[in-house]
Amino acid sequence: MNCGKVGGQELQVDLTMGNMASALTLQTEEAALIAELQAGSEEAFSWLIARYHQPIFSLLARTVQNRADAADLTQEVFVKVFRGVRSFHGESSLRTWIYRIALREASNQRRWWGRHRQQEVPIELEIAESDTSAPIRLKEMLVDPAESPFDAAVHAETRARVEAGLAKVPEPFRTTLILRDIEGFVYEEVAEMQGVNLGTVKSRLVRGRACLKAILSAQDHKERLARMAPGTPFAEEAG
Repeated sequence: MNCGKVGGQELQVDLTMGNMASALTLQTEEAALIAELQAGSEEAFSWLIARYHQPIFSLLARTVQNRADAADLTQEVFVKVFRGVRSFHGESSLRTWIYRIALREASNQRRWWGRHRQQEVPIELEIAESDTSAPIRLKEMLVDPAESPFDAAVHAETRARVEAGLAKVPEPFRTTLILRDIEGFVYEEVAEMQGVNLGTVKSRLVRGRACLKAILSAQDHKERLARMAPGTPFAEEAG
């Protein structure tokens, strides 16, 4: 009898049961929250705003690229959540539903901006991602854990570069990057929010990552050339 194998199977079963119990607990808690929201509980709605206000604002700020507009849209999202929660029947998770409302508001804002300012999102060329290149992990580059002042300054510079590069990635690839790599939604949730199939999500993600990598590489190359320009301290040291 292989005791090690049996023990491993028992451990796997325990972990699976634990995950199922955790998922059921979360579903029960969410159902209770939804019931309170639908009953008009001010306390439940206050908790919802405290939990989702900053994530929704961050999503909109990266999507519409204007913090003032993002702040206004964030308020509008929660107004629509408040008005629409009674018709929410749990077809998706509450979080997915809220994010879908936010994305719809961002899309409406971009259409309004395009009509009134006559600005168009530039169409970028397709950029093939190398099989040997490491994927860009946006969340790791943008999230700022507790760190030393020096590390904080370095990460702040990196975040600023990535945010600037992300702003240049055309839609719908930028929103897909934000939802998957920054917000951490799984592919199925991203597909549901954007109203597309899984294949489209994965395709947009590959193209978006490749586009962002190309943008960041071009920025790096431009900065290196600037440092090596005649008359700069770096150029004098190299000489």
